[in-house]
Amino acid sequence: MAKKIDARKAAIVGCGFVGAATAFALVQSRLFSELVLIDADFDKADGEALDIAHGIPFTGQTKIFAGQYRDLSDASVAIVTAGGNQKPGETRLDLVEKNVGILKSVIPEIIRQGFDGILLIVSNPVDILTDVAVKLSGLPESRVIGSGTLLDTARLKYALSERLRVDSRSIHSFVIGEHGDSEIVAWSSANVSGIPLHDFCEMRGYFDHDAAMREIAEDVKNSAYEIIEKKNATYYGVAMSVRRICECIVQDEKSILPVSAMIHGMYGIDGIALSFPAILGEEGIETHVPIPLCEEEAARLNDSANTLKGILQTLR
Repeated sequence: MAKKIDARKAAIVGCGFVGAATAFALVQSRLFSELVLIDADFDKADGEALDIAHGIPFTGQTKIFAGQYRDLSDASVAIVTAGGNQKPGETRLDLVEKNVGILKSVIPEIIRQGFDGILLIVSNPVDILTDVAVKLSGLPESRVIGSGTLLDTARLKYALSERLRVDSRSIHSFVIGEHGDSEIVAWSSANVSGIPLHDFCEMRGYFDHDAAMREIAEDVKNSAYEIIEKKNATYYGVAMSVRRICECIVQDEKSILPVSAMIHGMYGIDGIALSFPAILGEEGIETHVPIPLCEEEAARLNDSANTLKGILQTLR
């Protein structure tokens, strides 16, 4: 039987670059009073926990420690970062078989402890792994979430803010679909504080919209590859994305974020996990938000879903 859930407790499974950076970001956030790190290499988890714990006097009280799966039974959020890293030249989908295999050992072990909180998948390919985690865990679909295109969306807002010389928080735009090569920038719904994006661009002296949109979308899609080429891994941006998702859950914000979750019937897509804006709170995903898409964007979203379905069929 599951213990009573502790809303201020989280667990991170996997203490590689992403897991460690996520632990650091969450301790800095003060969202949780207790954070347990779990890794196949206990000493690695213990070392990361000790290193971060020595900075607790600068951040406020958070108990962080290395533990076993039994220590996450009452956590409100279990964050799965375990998996192989994307290497230079690899796509996220190249990681499929290896990381699905890891997930098949991790998820049943989490559920065996009586865990009944929210399962947050961060490992890549995140959409495939979110779909697999739904099936392996038996948890309600609303409580199995992938970090999805939240980071891609942040990269888009950053790129637009640099070009337009405006605060990125005033930019309202989404990257949807696969967190990967078939992702789509939903230009149709993009705006800057309610002003249609093209109008705002012209206010700032930009008129060649089609060329600029192609360039920015390509830069956003390829930014992870560029970082991996330069430093072998990306981890700070995704750690901050995980922190943002956890804020929505712990504080029951009901904010709208583009996270990966099972889709049923939206734009003709059914029975696959991919990213689309959703209202996120303490119970997980409340509902998806049907942002307007042009015909081309809707078609590309379906193509993205079919790409993921094809990969899943080979796994089954």
